Amino acid sequence: MKRRESLKLIAIASLAAAFPGCTEDKIEHAAQKAGQASSDGGLSERNPTQLSAHEFATITMLVDIIIPADNRSGSASEANVPLFIDFMMEDAPELQTPVHDGLAWMDAASNGSFEKNFVQLTEGEWKALLDKIAYPDSAKVSDKDGVSFFTTLRDLTASGFWSSKMGMQDLNYTGNTPQGSWEGCSHEAMEHLGLSYDA
Repeated sequence: MKRRESLKLIAIASLAAAFPGCTEDKIEHAAQKAGQASSDGGLSERNPTQLSAHEFATITMLVDIIIPADNRSGSASEANVPLFIDFMMEDAPELQTPVHDGLAWMDAASNGSFEKNFVQLTEGEWKALLDKIAYPDSAKVSDKDGVSFFTTLRDLTASGFWSSKMGMQDLNYTGNTPQGSWEGCSHEAMEHLGLSYDA
């Protein structure tokens, strides 16, 4: 397996813990397909197949709240993360119900507090709502469904962003780049790890 595919597999594997039915072979298959879609430009040319237009708009707003644009890189939506999430829902059907139900929860909570859907909230309003579900240790039991969804969405957003070309540039990832020479780890690093070259 190529190093780039391995990186994708590691990123996407973090989702497995949240979905017991998501077996290792399913994760590897999804990672490989995501790698193909990302490397050949397939994500940018893809139309959503699992998310309605409203759901897609909500996901786009949420992923940009999770990873906004900054002076290092663009936002999650600019890295095609909403399309990545839609792709993952198609390829890993066990994601479909948690994502659809989670988006419905977001609108229900938003309407309950502000009488409008999540995509219509002001910055102050969405911050107030997300503060209730973004910190699992301090969240109310009544908000557990929102906590579960937002935790899953953060994992999906991170997996999609940092396995994208933009995300890899953000990390300064330079894998698969020829090197003229390699001098090995520094002695300080080896000592820190409790290792030495004198074996």
